[in-house]
Amino acid sequence: MSVLVVIPARGGSRGIPRKNLAQVGGQSLLRWAVSAGLASERADRVVVTTDDPEIADEARAAGAEVPFLRPAELAADDTTDLPVFQHVLRWLADEEQYHPELVVHLRPTSPARRPGLVDAALERLEAHPEATSLRSISPAATTPWKMYDIDGPYLRPLLGTLEAEAYNLPRQQLPEAWVHDGVIDVVRAEVILGGSMSGPRMVAWRSEPFESVDIDHPEDLERAERVLQTLRANPAP
Repeated sequence: MSVLVVIPARGGSRGIPRKNLAQVGGQSLLRWAVSAGLASERADRVVVTTDDPEIADEARAAGAEVPFLRPAELAADDTTDLPVFQHVLRWLADEEQYHPELVVHLRPTSPARRPGLVDAALERLEAHPEATSLRSISPAATTPWKMYDIDGPYLRPLLGTLEAEAYNLPRQQLPEAWVHDGVIDVVRAEVILGGSMSGPRMVAWRSEPFESVDIDHPEDLERAERVLQTLRANPAP
């Protein structure tokens, strides 16, 4: 199946200015993502979508393609992934007659990916032809079974009922909970063009603990630096 790796990297960022160009482990976050895409033996192309000329130059220097600059209206703080990825697919279809079947989503904010991740995830999705996507997950830090909404002056459980009182049970007796960690997603292109970044049948891909470091605040860069130093000393299998 034809495979396109897409790395979204807009110029703006609230938590860390110029975040995608921030240095960690000796190179920019953007280069870590590009390297993970280029390491795939299955990917046809690695494309960076950005509105920023400096990021575009960094992406090309790292070996990725930047066939266009993203329109400004698709690079706002509240822009979601879906219109960005639809723009990539439609641009490549219209301008280059390129129609990939699978789209790999690599975020620059997850620099500590294991070797061979992209190809392993592709193989996992292809083993489930009925699936619409694959999504990486990590254990939730807090179970949603102990979370509440506020209804007037009273607490209302997010999950379960007041009668069942799941929120009063020990954590070990509650179902496991997982969160989408953004390390890797693989989505069928037809699903994206149809209006979703996942579709209803998502294959679970469990990230390694070191992979789920996510860069959103300045202190996250320090944590990522420590993780990458540890991986250099003890390479992941």
